[in-house]
Amino acid sequence: MSPATAAPLETEEHQALRAAVAALGQRYGRDYYARVTREGGHPDELWSDAAKLGYLGVNLPEEYGGGGGGIAELSIVLEELGAAGCPLLMMVVSPAICGTVIARFGTDAQKRAWLPGLADGSRTMAFGITEPDAGSNSHRITTTARRDGDTWVLTGRKVFISGVDIADATLIVGRTEDARTGKLKPCLFIVPRDAPGFGRSPLDMELQAAEKQFELVLDEVRLPADALVGDEDAGLLQLFAGLNPERIMTAAFAIGMGRYALARAVDYARTRQVWKEPIGAHQAIAHPLAAAHIDLELARLMMQKAARLYDLGDDLAAGEAANMAKYAAGEACVKAVDQAVHTLGGNGLTREYGLASLITASRVSRIAPVSREMTLNFVSHQTLGLPRSY
Repeated sequence: MSPATAAPLETEEHQALRAAVAALGQRYGRDYYARVTREGGHPDELWSDAAKLGYLGVNLPEEYGGGGGGIAELSIVLEELGAAGCPLLMMVVSPAICGTVIARFGTDAQKRAWLPGLADGSRTMAFGITEPDAGSNSHRITTTARRDGDTWVLTGRKVFISGVDIADATLIVGRTEDARTGKLKPCLFIVPRDAPGFGRSPLDMELQAAEKQFELVLDEVRLPADALVGDEDAGLLQLFAGLNPERIMTAAFAIGMGRYALARAVDYARTRQVWKEPIGAHQAIAHPLAAAHIDLELARLMMQKAARLYDLGDDLAAGEAANMAKYAAGEACVKAVDQAVHTLGGNGLTREYGLASLITASRVSRIAPVSREMTLNFVSHQTLGLPRSY
């Protein structure tokens, strides 16, 4: 399928970016991504080419080698690669979350050390927030950081952390004790991959993806004072500065996947002939595909709204829109994949058509980075003003 029809919300530059990224994605495609995944590798060639063209750092400041754009541009890149069947999940983590947090709150030294590499793809950074016993409740995070002279000491565990094996460092969310109140407050730390006491073990996932998932153990990991990102007292603000782009980019990931699946189904329905006409002439086939297309388009509109608000600096409104976009895109993706597989029938389960693996993969955007139920909690409490049950 060709790049999405440009909406009035998008500038000519956005339209050109879509077309260029779509062309890159088509040069690689689903066969490349599936082969790399089967072989246990990483899409290094695609990552490298996307970096050379400036796509990976399109949201980062120009003074550090980025494109000077925002999450709106970065989401276009991920969506179009996904629509070509070769999404780069680490884009959600490295430039979107970590790059954004460092660009907004990092020290000058941290910006110089990390942003050029994140922008040109030569360095990557993972993001560690989820814990085995905390789930979606970030207030239950038990990874702690304590001061010891002029160093920090981190202790704790993380789980379902993507790409730690290929990342140069991980941006770890821990909690420190507030000297005034004694309460724990969130803080972010850059933990190098080879830091003593920083262990990782892969999780055995049914999900087929190039990016592997890991459990992390931080056993008295000692870090220099400058490992702390930004202001110790602004941890919550800094955390959500990364989580909103994460949700927007998850929406882009889901929309791209849904578009890929829908395109395969539409092509099949146009040509597959069992009776007199191609099966796409029958409304029982055509209408569900049309409905899936509508749902994906609506999800993109909310994603564009969220990205626009975030790039304008309206964090509060962006948070609401980002959660809605992530929810809508996750639902639309699952429905599109299910309908695509159903349209192909038995062929939808074969490796030749490349859809069966998406049945599991499409569920990721419903579950991560926050479950759809917690998203509905957010909307019911924050938007509708309904009382909490917890």
